[in-house]
Amino acid sequence: MLKRNKESLETGDQLFRKGSGENQGALTQIMSGYSKLLIDDPVMPFKEENLQEIASNVDYGVLEALDGTWVSYNANYNKNIGEASLAGGIHTTIMPSPGTNSGTIPGKFSFDCEEYIEKLTFSLVPGGVRNRGGASELFCGAVKYEQTIKSVNKEAGQQNLQYESIHEENGMYLWLSDVYNHAATKESIEKDRGIHAFSDEDFKKYGYTGEYRDEPLVQVKDENGTPSYILLSGLKEGQEYFEIIPAQELKPGDGIKGPYFIPDYSISRSGVIPHGSTITLLGDIAPSGTQYLINGAPQFPYGLPAWQTDHLSISKTMGGAGHEPINLDLPAPEWVHETLTDKNDEGSNKIYTQRILANHLYPYSVRPDLRLRDTLSGQNVSNYVFVQMSSKMKQVRREGF
Repeated sequence: MLKRNKESLETGDQLFRKGSGENQGALTQIMSGYSKLLIDDPVMPFKEENLQEIASNVDYGVLEALDGTWVSYNANYNKNIGEASLAGGIHTTIMPSPGTNSGTIPGKFSFDCEEYIEKLTFSLVPGGVRNRGGASELFCGAVKYEQTIKSVNKEAGQQNLQYESIHEENGMYLWLSDVYNHAATKESIEKDRGIHAFSDEDFKKYGYTGEYRDEPLVQVKDENGTPSYILLSGLKEGQEYFEIIPAQELKPGDGIKGPYFIPDYSISRSGVIPHGSTITLLGDIAPSGTQYLINGAPQFPYGLPAWQTDHLSISKTMGGAGHEPINLDLPAPEWVHETLTDKNDEGSNKIYTQRILANHLYPYSVRPDLRLRDTLSGQNVSNYVFVQMSSKMKQVRREGF
């Protein structure tokens, strides 16, 4: 989780450093005041009278750079691609083949690969979102978004392009930055009172005669071994005790000693789509070394190193289109355009993925993010922020689970 620095960034250990002589771009201006939140960093106390001030100073982090409407940009600077692009994006969609279900031929799939246009609108939520409960208060910068994606195709003999809606989504991003400690006060204790002033059980079992017991009782014994119960505050230094009866009420200041809630992520995203389940993603800004604001353009692989199964539309379970990696910056292998038989494709490995490599949008039909690589290759990118998000959160292992 990242924190918004309260003081000026004069030391050299801040993570978002500005290089000498650099123009102050949008990302640099937004991200220059952040560093990693550590367990021993100061935590601000929350006070109700400061609520309006906190809400008016909500923090959106890097999400602030998204505010507005974004549309896809159609440009391709890869000189090896002779076919003109129809749109800025490439999607690859693998679905169960028509006629199949979980009880019929497994692995039969249909493959769609199309160019698409996209529109994304982000709106900053004024005042942010307050996540509260117990001793922790978290004020989040909320950013609503709406996404529309349409495929773009051109039919032979027709001049006009064909558009089809393939994806709609709306949701919200949260930037988690400002953490406050909300300790118990005399007013909050009285407002949230949940016990009687006098406890008959306390009196009968432990001899406690006071009201609203806000301290633990401890059992002590005299020189004859006779037990009795006293408040923890009445225990003398070094005096032995044998039982602890937990307090039934809070005391002003309870919660100030922690533990403090520090999420191990800075960004949350929840999205709703019409053809799937609602999903929540959690993540953070990934640094390059110690730099979170990375100079230059994102680095993408070329040639054989681009054959990385985690980024391909061809999965390991499909056999990988053969035993050797394919150079995606060269024309597809000859076998892609051959009629495959049991003789030149023993085990039906290549026929399973041939259509993906033979697609007219190759190599993007195999690795769609190469389209982003080739578009950025002709742009002057000053810097970028790399955000990694996942639907899986790391959990500390607990014995017995």
